[in-house]
Amino acid sequence: MQYSRILLTILFIGFLGLVSAQNAPLDDVGEPESTYLLLDKGLQFRITENVNALYNYEFEKAERGFAVMQYQYPNHPLPYFLQGLATWWKIAPDIENKSFDNRFLKQMDTVIDKAKKMLDEDPDNKEAAFFLAGAYGFQGRLLSERKSWTKATFAGKNALKYLNMSKGEEELNPELLLGDALFNYFSVWIPENYPILKPVVALFPKGNKELGLKQLEDVAQNAFYARVEAQYFLFRLYGSEEKQPYKALAITDYLHEKFPNNPYFHRSYARHLYTVGRITEAKDQSLEILKRIDDKWTGYESNSGRYAAFYIAQFYDRVNDKPNAKKYYLKTLSYGEESESQESGYYLYALIALGKMENEAKNKAKAKEYFNKVKKYAKRKHPAHKEAREYIKKNKL
Repeated sequence: MQYSRILLTILFIGFLGLVSAQNAPLDDVGEPESTYLLLDKGLQFRITENVNALYNYEFEKAERGFAVMQYQYPNHPLPYFLQGLATWWKIAPDIENKSFDNRFLKQMDTVIDKAKKMLDEDPDNKEAAFFLAGAYGFQGRLLSERKSWTKATFAGKNALKYLNMSKGEEELNPELLLGDALFNYFSVWIPENYPILKPVVALFPKGNKELGLKQLEDVAQNAFYARVEAQYFLFRLYGSEEKQPYKALAITDYLHEKFPNNPYFHRSYARHLYTVGRITEAKDQSLEILKRIDDKWTGYESNSGRYAAFYIAQFYDRVNDKPNAKKYYLKTLSYGEESESQESGYYLYALIALGKMENEAKNKAKAKEYFNKVKKYAKRKHPAHKEAREYIKKNKL
């Protein structure tokens, strides 16, 4: 088991703080209607336009509003978290992009400092704990990607600690229920999938996966700001852990329609169309993704291109249009190499498809070259590695 895979579970904890970061005013400063800033209904209304702009990759508009909030609430972690959230979504489509790392980590450090001061003044402040869980979780997510294992582990443990402190206030509105939902699900899921983390999770109350999913559904339907984050988690879980791809598709369909400029939602929508067999629609969405990459839309880059090119190639392969299939399999390789994703499934299976094409065309040397690349980049236990070995043997390449 790769230690990096274990630490990447921090990803799920990291998004907890997004909920608490999405509620702040843009105009008049005054006393909030609620004890917690994030629960004030008036503030929710005022922030909606800027949060929607963030999710729709209109960063200039979103960050302009968040800067105003920093002036209005200089001692509250909320506006600083929002600025960090904007930076995170600049990283999200291509997690290998390191150009925003320092800025992002410093923003989360500021959130942590502000939230700790709140917690010092009121040790029972659930809002402060919620910000701390999110900020540490985000840091752990990024640090694990950068293989900073010691720092990532420290951040992950702190995220769990403050997540536990922030959960359990049933009288609060659905915005905070997201924390309970994710805790219930992942406190069971993590030790089931990564036994090495059992001692850490054992320090906290026992969760309930089924209840966690139900709570996520409740938040997705009833929350005001947490809705998008709950939907994000639901389509990730339904599309992988829960094996319910049609539910995942319904959610990504909605998110892409609501935020049509978000490259991550766009890519996920195309992926789930492909997964359920709606391959013509997947091809159409993927062609649009490649066009946006060529037109240099914000956030559309080689990682999304790798996904899109593969779906298009698969469409042409299935309708027996070999020239176009080959064209887009080659594009998959090109995008994969640009994003340094040679070990990804799409890259490997594009190599296999191209190898088979060359073998059928009696270009055995070229075919062998493609299959040898599969063996080079895939781990031996990977299904693609096994398929390449067997094909080489069977066809005497």
